[in-house]
Order: sequence, then structure tokens, then C-alpha cells
Amino acid sequence: MAVCSTLEVAPLDPALAGLLAQMAAQGNPPLEALPPAVGRRIYRDMDAALGLPAPVVGKVEDLVIEGPGGPLALRAYAPATPGPWPVLMFLHGGGFVIGDLDTHDKVCRTLCHHAHMLVVAVDYRLAPEHPFPAAPDDAEAALRWLCAHAATLGGDASRMAVAGDSA
Repeated sequence: MAVCSTLEVAPLDPALAGLLAQMAAQGNPPLEALPPAVGRRIYRDMDAALGLPAPVVGKVEDLVIEGPGGPLALRAYAPATPGPWPVLMFLHGGGFVIGDLDTHDKVCRTLCHHAHMLVVAVDYRLAPEHPFPAAPDDAEAALRWLCAHAATLGGDASRMAVAGDSA
């Protein structure tokens, strides 16, 4: 078996490189150094500033289920194609502190549109107001609910995955 002696590095996308350079030039502190409320506002503003188009999906439905800490919001994105679809439970990024359903709406729409799958995003409780293990407890409750109720949303629970970014 061969052992890799070097790893190739792919070039950074020029648009992303420009955005990162622009952010660094502003001299702002990193998000993790800010109070959570300020970081959340900046994170939402960054999402809005990117201006990425939101692909069209068949249906978007806001749901509320019983979670371990009370009501737990979910957002289901169904493709325009006929189901039953594979199911993806999506956990938004933000280090368990700053993201939400709206900051990742375009990401979920994109996944739903291009992968032709039911995407269910979880609005888990955020730290520091809700310390660990609140977020993973919410994720587990959402996954258990989704396993039992995927068919009611047009999904196929035998073809399910969990994904997310950052958190």
C-alpha cells in the first residue's frame, strides 16, 4: 500500500478569496470573539449580503414538534419532483451559537433542488443561553421524530442521512 508523501492543494475559488481578503482588510474581530447577539446579527447580515439566488423547490413548510426543551422548530423543503424522496436532516452552522433556519435557507433550498431530496432543517437551541447538550439533544429529538414521520412529509425514512455545516 502506497503512503502519500505530499498532499496537493487546490486553488481557492477567486470569488471566495476576494471575500475573505475583504473581510480581513476590515480589521473586525472574529465572530467567536463577539457577544452572541452581535455575532448572530453579523452572521445574518453576511448571509443577506452574499445575495445568492434561492432555487425554487416544490414546497417549504414550517413545523413545530415537541423537543426536549419545549417546542422545536423545523423547516421542511420538498422537491417539485414526485416522491417519496430520500430524506436529509440538516443542522445549520454557526458553531451552535449564531446560525438559524433563515441563515441556511438558501443552502437547504439548494440541497433540495439539486439532490431531489426532502430536506428538513432543525432550529436547535443555541448556546450560551442553552448550554451543551441542548443542541445535540434537539438534533436527536428531531431525528427520532423524522424517522417516525418522514412519510407524512413525502419522504422515505429508509433512505435518510444527517448533514450540516460547522456545527
